[in-house]
Amino acid sequence: MSSFTLTPIGHVAGGRREAIDDDWGHSQASITLDPARFSADALLGLDSFSHAEVVFLFDQVGDDQITSGARHPRGNPDWPKVGIFAQRGRNRPNRLGVSVCRIVAVDGLCLTVTGLDAIDGTPVLDIKPVMSGFQPRGEVREPDWARAIMAEYW
Repeated sequence: MSSFTLTPIGHVAGGRREAIDDDWGHSQASITLDPARFSADALLGLDSFSHAEVVFLFDQVGDDQITSGARHPRGNPDWPKVGIFAQRGRNRPNRLGVSVCRIVAVDGLCLTVTGLDAIDGTPVLDIKPVMSGFQPRGEVREPDWARAIMAEYW
């Protein structure tokens, strides 16, 4: 397998300082792009979208916390044991997180959002506008435990 090196485009500023599993919906944070690599043109036009998809790195997850097999989501034995790729936990093999956030403002190199489930200082790897054409086509199916885990998340 090949390996790749990714350089963050910026970092999360504000919002939460620690990763807590629930109540992310009202959390407001900013993503500040690296001024050595980008100008304000990089965010030009993003303000015409309601939402952005943010790809980030769970940089505070240590090697000893990585899961590559199956586990109970959130360690809850009432939920079935499922593989790491059948859940969205932060202790993933490549430590990648993806979140769809509401855009609050775009100002120069700064994107302000709500609903970003990343903590202050988190490296951001990419930002994409949410376009309806890229949303799921057809019915979304999920097990009951997945609905339960998300009941208080936002």
